[in-house]
Amino acid sequence: MKEERKQRLKKGIYLLPNAFTSMNLFFGFLCIVSALDGRFEFAAMSILIAVVFDSLDGKIARATNTTSQFGIEYDSLADLVSFGLAPSLLMYLWILKPMGRIGWLAAFLFTICGALRLARFNTMAEETPSNHFLGLPIPAAAGMNATAVMFCSKFNVPVSEFPVVFLLGMYALSFLMVSSVKYESFKKAELFKKMKFNVLVSAILVFIFIAQKPHLALFIISLCYVVSGPILTLVLARRARHEDALKPQ
Repeated sequence: MKEERKQRLKKGIYLLPNAFTSMNLFFGFLCIVSALDGRFEFAAMSILIAVVFDSLDGKIARATNTTSQFGIEYDSLADLVSFGLAPSLLMYLWILKPMGRIGWLAAFLFTICGALRLARFNTMAEETPSNHFLGLPIPAAAGMNATAVMFCSKFNVPVSEFPVVFLLGMYALSFLMVSSVKYESFKKAELFKKMKFNVLVSAILVFIFIAQKPHLALFIISLCYVVSGPILTLVLARRARHEDALKPQ
């Protein structure tokens, strides 16, 4: 089985999936430039657009049978810039800079934990395929930061009065990325496969909510996903203990 997976990872360079990865990297770089210019809300939006391109490149590669080792490595490098470095710099310039050394150390910790998260994912993906991610995915962590900036900017939240909240948030997200907390991967929810009618209706309602209140909706969705990991881990652990109790001694 492992040899078959290796054979499927072709060594060629394919235009379509790598073009989406390049757009991911472009918007990550745009976030950095925008943050340096003080355009924090636009920088946050750039991260979310990068998340969209990152979610599509792998699906397109699998759907068109153009998965390659080059694409996997390129995707990881792009993710480190767009979801590791870019959100760290955004949060530092937006709220953490006045806190001095402790502020930029929090931003650095987020970056290095994101790099460790990507390295662990790449080394474990082929060995332990699962319907769950081990640790918070780095795009989700970056999205949490981006949606927080957008939410606070939209509703004029006086963030300068409680910067410690965002400092602790950076530490929490960093810990979750390198932790053993399990997160739903949604690998079964393929775009190109049939879905149940109620799933389609739910997806439409979510899109309507996002279109109506994008700043609020995206913040709530990001926060719910971040919180869902510890809850899912507890549920799975309790289920495993229950199954062990039912086994004959």
